[in-house]
Amino acid sequence: MTNTHSHATAAPPAATTLGLISRDSGESLIDQIVRAVAARIDDRVLRSGARMPSIRQFAAAHGVSAFTVVASYDKLVGGGYLESRRGAGFFVRERSPQQPAAPGAASGAAGAGDAQPLDVVWLVRNMFRQTPLGQAPGVGTLPADWLDAGLIANALRAVSRQSGAALLGYGQAQGFLPLRQQLQIKLAELEIAAAPEQFVMTVGVTQALDLVAREFSRPGDTIFVDDPAWFLMFGSFAALGAKVIGIPRLADGPDIAFLAEMAALHKPKLYVINSVLHNPTSTSVSAAKAFQVLRLAEEHDFIIVEDDIYCDLHPGSGVQPATRLAALDQLHRVIYLGGFSKTLSATLRVGFIAASPAWATRLTDRKMLVTLTSGEISERVVYKILSEGLYRKHAERIRARLDRVREKTVRQMERAGLRIEVAAPAGMFVWVDAGCDTNVLTEKAMAQGLLLAPASLFSPKQLPSTRMRLNVATMQDPAVWRFFERELPRQ
Repeated sequence: MTNTHSHATAAPPAATTLGLISRDSGESLIDQIVRAVAARIDDRVLRSGARMPSIRQFAAAHGVSAFTVVASYDKLVGGGYLESRRGAGFFVRERSPQQPAAPGAASGAAGAGDAQPLDVVWLVRNMFRQTPLGQAPGVGTLPADWLDAGLIANALRAVSRQSGAALLGYGQAQGFLPLRQQLQIKLAELEIAAAPEQFVMTVGVTQALDLVAREFSRPGDTIFVDDPAWFLMFGSFAALGAKVIGIPRLADGPDIAFLAEMAALHKPKLYVINSVLHNPTSTSVSAAKAFQVLRLAEEHDFIIVEDDIYCDLHPGSGVQPATRLAALDQLHRVIYLGGFSKTLSATLRVGFIAASPAWATRLTDRKMLVTLTSGEISERVVYKILSEGLYRKHAERIRARLDRVREKTVRQMERAGLRIEVAAPAGMFVWVDAGCDTNVLTEKAMAQGLLLAPASLFSPKQLPSTRMRLNVATMQDPAVWRFFERELPRQ
């Protein structure tokens, strides 16, 4: 029997249809339930004082035993997430007034019971909740079963058989030399000439961007980024004291007139740009726009930082132009960044910088001040895969699989009511117009165990928008389409 005179917040049970339980994940059902419910409480989808479904209701809704629910609720009580009230059931524990605000929340802007605002930290945190990728259409990675764990495992075994001394030292400051020599061959295929001494290995492109920003800008300087663009840069550059200005991104590259006006006004130090398979639109810069960007960089004396992390998802020719600024400039004014986290393994964290010899030396010195060296074991693993010719075929398989799902998924998006202005013929992302505030849509999705990526996160201004990024590789779960059919406005 329910205690009818308990708190007003105890009236309707909290909505906790998780949609996240899998018997094939290798994680126990109890741990999955605990993780999913705790995440919702952390993200304030489940508010303080909310009553949880009864053990019987929860078990029926998720197809698990009452014992599993009891054990899960008990663990959540032990972890401080729930409290048990005799005769009334389980409730979300009241938050302590002294509990620190969640990272990224506006200080003093909201009460303890208000929903956490959507921001860059919110998306990154929820990406690492390990929501099943079939229910995370907003993420920027491929599903694990699209990659090749065996390829990584074989390379790791080969590296482990090498001399022990090679695995125990710091390694070289610029990175594993044979890998840099291999990258020289790789970039030559893109018509970018770079000697091994022009490469600096990094812990992913994230560190590469940070090193470049630290070396070539100072507090108060201006850095240009695409708008929309990869969201992690905004907070990182702002933390360095830089002023971040977005340059509107069109279907064929940046808005040149706006870029020229802003460059004359602000005299930026850097312009960070995705020339090929731009994140989040998967569009690429045309040759004409690339020449104009280089001309403006020369005229206003700023450095172009070309982030080409999605390089190997592009077929190279025939489908979509792929003009790289570094190929036109030959690393005089362009610093080129690349890596393997999107196509090989995010956990290897192997990225690189290619720059002029003088700039490569400066960036190596900067890297030593920050991390001494990068992880040579990971670099040896990537070298093994590249040098044996295995990577090329692996990338071809990923591109072919993306091609198979892209057209079908785009058609399904349109049927669901999503409007697509430019459906790029390569890459994993589609930039869509949902016809409603995608911040609100994202909050509704999170309440149902789905992770979206609203446009506000991809702009330095972070204003509400009707647009969002979707990943064609992670939209195969029917729950995603049911959500859109239910929540999108009808035309």
